[in-house]
Amino acid sequence: MPANAFSSKNPVVLIGAGNMGGAMLSGWLKSGVPGSAVVVVDPGPSQAMLTTIGEAGATHLTALPAKLKAGVLFLAVKPQVMETVLPPLKSAVGPETVVVSVAAGKTLGFLEKHLGQAAMVRAMPNTPAMVGRGVTGAFANAAVSGEQRERVHALLKVSGPVEWVPEEADIDAVTALSGSGPAYVFYLVECMAEAGRKLGLQADLAMRLARETVAGAGELLHQSPDEASRLRQNVTSPGGTTAAALAVLMADDGMQPLFDAALAAARKRAEELAG
Repeated sequence: MPANAFSSKNPVVLIGAGNMGGAMLSGWLKSGVPGSAVVVVDPGPSQAMLTTIGEAGATHLTALPAKLKAGVLFLAVKPQVMETVLPPLKSAVGPETVVVSVAAGKTLGFLEKHLGQAAMVRAMPNTPAMVGRGVTGAFANAAVSGEQRERVHALLKVSGPVEWVPEEADIDAVTALSGSGPAYVFYLVECMAEAGRKLGLQADLAMRLARETVAGAGELLHQSPDEASRLRQNVTSPGGTTAAALAVLMADDGMQPLFDAALAAARKRAEELAG
């Protein structure tokens, strides 16, 4: 969608300019969304964010004016503060507004309770969005028009691919898999480094090797057209060292049942957060 789809008459109103909101804003501006079409509402953004807003010609406000109507109302605040943040925003929701929330566990029903009936999208990005390498799962309610969905897709894709799911409940599974997923990968690095240390490597060397191995494997996965299973097989010589390790990791009590349990726990927690 062209950048001229966004204008000051129906602005993108970003609520919250922290890590995720700030990353999204930077991506919008780099993709060509004019600063004049963006209003950032945050009572205390960082100095760096204020500089970004100012240089782009965007508008920064500490509170939302009663008469302002949003084209896109983008909610990038933590789930714990949504109950407080939402009520003053109802005035910004007009007939042409589409509301986008990236708060884990907060359902469309919760949003409608505070903002009224409207076109709404629940989205779940992940933290690699901060370096333009995220992935986002999204669900749109029936009130979202084709044009609104295109606008939202254009805003979300600045941080990486966007996957639309058919049911709102799928967002909890997306949260468990990709929303929380970067933490699993970071913990894998910690585990690999600790295992290397126990084999006799210096701790800092083991960590450097683990970090670069996971980062490099991720980049190979990103660039290669092959399935993950094929890339794994390419590394694995029959009877070799990798095969010996995978015999442990792929055993009946290996990684798969651990991930099954971990993602099930994450989805359950997302459901609990929804109340």
